[in-house]
Amino acid sequence: MTTAKFSHGAASRGRSASGCGGRSSNGGYSLRTVAQMEWHKLRSVRSTWYIAAVFAAGMIGLALLVLGQQNHAQMSAADRASFDPTSNSFTGLLLAQLLAGILGVLTVTTEFSSGMIRATFAAVPRRQLVLAAKAAVLGTATLVLGEILAFCAFLAGQGTLKAPVPHATLGQPGVLRAVLMAGAYPGLIALIGLGLGAIIRHTAGAICAVVTLLFLLPLLIAPLGAPIRTAAVRFLPEQMAAMSLTALKPVSHALPPALALGLLCAYAAAALGAGAWALARRDV
Repeated sequence: MTTAKFSHGAASRGRSASGCGGRSSNGGYSLRTVAQMEWHKLRSVRSTWYIAAVFAAGMIGLALLVLGQQNHAQMSAADRASFDPTSNSFTGLLLAQLLAGILGVLTVTTEFSSGMIRATFAAVPRRQLVLAAKAAVLGTATLVLGEILAFCAFLAGQGTLKAPVPHATLGQPGVLRAVLMAGAYPGLIALIGLGLGAIIRHTAGAICAVVTLLFLLPLLIAPLGAPIRTAAVRFLPEQMAAMSLTALKPVSHALPPALALGLLCAYAAAALGAGAWALARRDV
């Protein structure tokens, strides 16, 4: 992921913007101007588009694959009782959440690994403003992409189901909410990845932290007693999202979807807050 020319371009655009309203009244760059720089960086890097392409293929492809193989006659009674056509449309989120977290990490760590973060901070000395701009751009981009792909995956998946397998429609209670949650979840994971990247500043280390948060923590909790495990799992990001994606077959002991979304937003805010603190306290 090449960042030298993008950081140089960001600094150049920042200098030119200062002569045409890009600077705020106190002499620093405004959030809008810095966000424009960050948007140029994000969309100009090929890895962003590679990740987006795999994201789309995983979301839609796995929805078609999983739901296209459902055969009501061959399903056991237990499978029929637990089958939820809404949540099964989003099997691709298992891959999408990892890709979103990696994109969040790369948004900040590649500049540290190349040393070009110095050029960014030279153009915009307010480091918290840089992170805020990255978060705004990354969050908006992943939210829009996630919502588009969530609706595409849901509609494609439902289109492959054949009667008498139950279908879901957006008009059914809880279905639209689940689809919107499926689109918002990758964006929140991307912001968590951004915060972890700002704290750790090393691509491999930050990606390991994302993998631990999403996949290893549930395994570490598994040996605990059933009451503790059930209580703890409800507060893990991946489990909160998975339980919130059910509509026709609600999961017992699951947190209310609104509370789960609020906690995920709080996790993202905490990661970004810690990242902003680390940027301000530590040297480049």
